[in-house]
Parts: sequence; C-alpha cells; structure tokens
Amino acid sequence: MSKITPSPELAAVVRRWNLAVQNQDQAVLMNMLSKSEHLRYQGSADGECWSGTVFRDGFADHVREIPEFDWDEHSLEAFECGEVGWAHCSATLTFASNGNSTPHRFTFVLNLEDGIWKMVQLHVSNPMSNLEKIGVEHEALNALVEAARIGFQQDQSDGIASVMFTDIADSSELTRKLGDHEWADIISRHLELAEGIIVSHRGRLVKSLGDGTMSIFTSVQDSVDAAVNLQRRNASIDTAKILRLRIGIHTGEVIQKDEDFFGTVVNKAARVTDVSGPNEIHVSDVTRLMLDTDPNGWFGPPKPVLLKGFGGRQTVYSLNWT
Repeated sequence: MSKITPSPELAAVVRRWNLAVQNQDQAVLMNMLSKSEHLRYQGSADGECWSGTVFRDGFADHVREIPEFDWDEHSLEAFECGEVGWAHCSATLTFASNGNSTPHRFTFVLNLEDGIWKMVQLHVSNPMSNLEKIGVEHEALNALVEAARIGFQQDQSDGIASVMFTDIADSSELTRKLGDHEWADIISRHLELAEGIIVSHRGRLVKSLGDGTMSIFTSVQDSVDAAVNLQRRNASIDTAKILRLRIGIHTGEVIQKDEDFFGTVVNKAARVTDVSGPNEIHVSDVTRLMLDTDPNGWFGPPKPVLLKGFGGRQTVYSLNWT
C-alpha cells in the first residue's frame, strides 16, 4: 500500500496552474487538465459545476472572462499517494475591474498520467466565517496549530529551494587506474572549482560527498545556470576526459537542521542525478515548470523514468549544456 507523503512537487505544479490562470495562459491550462471523462470542476458561483469534455472545451473561454487580478498566496500544501495527489491553497485575489480584494480557497485532485501530473478535480470557494454562518467561532484548532508551529520553528527551518547534486561517473575505476594520491589531487582541484561556481551563482555548498557535491539555491534559474557553467568549465580543463560529471536538480520544500538539509526533495534530487549519464544534466519536472520559459533552448522533451524510492514513473528533462 502506498504511503501518503507531503509533495513539494505537486505544490510547484499547483503554483504553475495558478500562475497560468492569472496570466490567462490557455495553452498551459489545457495541457495540465486530465483527458479523463471523470474530470470535474466546482466553481464559487451558482451553476459553476462542469465535467468531462464540456469542462475541457469551455474552460479556456471561462478563463478569458476573468478580469485581471493580483494574486497573494497565503498557504499551499500538497500530498501524494501513489499515482494520486491533492492540494489545498488559500489566497487573496484583488480584481482590477472593481478593486475588491476577496479571499479564495482552492482544492485540487491530480492524477499521474503517463508520468505527468494532471488536474482531475478542481474546487474554488469564497470562505464565509463560522460566526457569520452559524453564530459560533471555532478557536480550539487554531490554538493547537499555532502551538505546533512555534515548536517546529525552535530548532529547524524550511523553505522552497533547488537542490543540486554532482557526481563523477566511474570514479571507483578511475581511482584504481590513477592511484589514491593522483586521484585525491584531481578531486581536490575539482571540488574547489565546483564550490567557486556554486557560490558565484548565489548557491551554497552544503557538503562534498567523496567525489561529488550537494548544494542548494534559492533561485531555480541560478541552480540551472550553475549546472551548465560547471559542465562547461569542467569540459575546458585538462582533466575533462577523466572527470565526466553527472548532475541532477530537483526543487521543492526542504528542511534545514543544523548545517544540513533533509526531506524528500533532497532524496529526489539525488535520484535524478542517478539517471544522468556521464556529461549529462537532468532536472525534475518541477524544476522545469518553475522556469516557465526556455529562451536558450536547453531542455529536451519530457522523459518518464523510474526513480528508486519514488512510486510510479517520474518525469525528468535533460538539459543540453553544450
């Protein structure tokens, strides 16, 4: 039986959806919708209850009718269990048409179709307070949530970040061929180069892992630029034929404890690196989605892969750095 786990990956997918709605990007929205006849949508207005082909065919026109608005996200959490995921989001929307700022709540159900998360159910609502609805305000759960939040913040922190792993292909064989002393010298110079490039792209080297590195970036673009620069710089030096790098990047919510980082995002970034061959870079679909555009034409088509420890097929993208 699959385990329910928090999913920064789905949170990023939902943010991409919300941005596409705000920008009225109909092509992205249509691509993110499930093709299943069980697709369902429940809006905030009376009668906004659509399904299947009717919803798919009409949703683009529905989005065009939405006045321009600013989006202020308050919370977003997402979970997955096997090939099914769900998310809850709250935000305030301020519409240019009348200047009104209105709180909204959104829930999403997603299904993994051919390795890509697709929206299969969406629900939008405008919250009404319990005091207004039933004359009673509930406070007990709010107090518990606040207490839990304070306890969590005392010894660790979290946030959205891009995690990048680097690894040298066939390092064990190279060590045997070159000998420990020569190999140690080569690796020392390589790690110095890697750290310099990571820092120059506003990243942080978390730790070296023998012949590889783990680093973290607050900007997705910085992580991708660092990966490309590292491959290019490595290819230009005299040890290029020896040091063939494999790089993987995944983006999501990480947890920091002392000087290290933990969570499923870190684990998945390592697994994305595992599917990279010598002189290759791969990124997760979340990392690719959060970049929105690809002005340099770096990314290849989506590739479904199996990542150890992650159920079902996952989607990654190769990054052509040459």
